[in-house]
Amino acid sequence: MEQIVSMGIIDSFFTKLKNHLSVDVAIVGGGPSGIVASYYLAKQGLSVALYERKLAPGGGMWGGAMMFNEIVIQQEAVHILDEFGIRYTHYKGDYFTLDSVHATSALIYQATRAGVVMFNNTSVEDVMFQNETVCGIVLNWAPVQREHMHVDPLVITARAVIDGTGHDCDVARLLERKNNISLFTETGKVIGERSMNADEAERTTIENTKEIFPGLFVCGMAANGVSGGFRMGPIFGGMLLSGKKVAELIVARLRG
Repeated sequence: MEQIVSMGIIDSFFTKLKNHLSVDVAIVGGGPSGIVASYYLAKQGLSVALYERKLAPGGGMWGGAMMFNEIVIQQEAVHILDEFGIRYTHYKGDYFTLDSVHATSALIYQATRAGVVMFNNTSVEDVMFQNETVCGIVLNWAPVQREHMHVDPLVITARAVIDGTGHDCDVARLLERKNNISLFTETGKVIGERSMNADEAERTTIENTKEIFPGLFVCGMAANGVSGGFRMGPIFGGMLLSGKKVAELIVARLRG
C-alpha cells in the first residue's frame, strides 16, 4: 500500500506539472483577485496555472480583519459572490458582510472546478524576458527561496503573466530591477502603495488593473502598489472586480 500511495502521488503530480510547463496565463499569487481572474480565464477555455508561495491560496482574505473572520463587500461586487455561490448578509446601505473562511474556500473551489490548476509552495524568482516582452515565469520551491539555497529553477512559458502578489508587487519589481525598462506608470517605476484610504483604494484598485509592460498584467493590491494607489483594508469588492477586469483584458488581448 505504501508504495502505491507514494507512486500515485508522484505520477499524478508530475503529469500535472508537465501538462502545465506551457500555459496561456500564469498567475503569480493566490489572493482573491488572482483566484477570481483565474476562474474567469478558465471559463473562457484558456489554460491557467496559479502559483502560490504559501501552503494555502487565499491571501489575506482568510483572516478577515485582525483575525475576526468576517469581511465586507460592496454592492458592485455582489454579482461575483452570486456567481461563486458565496453567502452574504446585508449590513447597511450598499455594504454586505460575509464569512471570510466560507468565501475564500468558495473562490478556491470554484476556480479549480472551472479548470484552474494551482501549485502551492512555489515561488517565482524571475520572469522569462524575450523581445522586450514577458513570456513566462521562473519557478522554484518556496522553501528553496526562503532558505537561500542555490538550486536552479524551472521555466514556465506563458502568453500572459499576472502579478497578483499583493502589497509587495514582487513580479513588477523583479522585471523593473533586472531589465532597465520603463513600466506603464507615471514614473516608469513601481511607485509603491500609499496609506489607508478605503474609498479611494476601492476605486483605484480597478482603475490600476492593467497591462504594465508587454505580457505582464497586475491585479488586486499589486495594481495599487505598482501605480501608487492607496490600501483599503478588509473590504474586498475592489479585489474581486479587479480579478474579473484583468481576465477580460487578457482574453481581449489573446483573442484580439
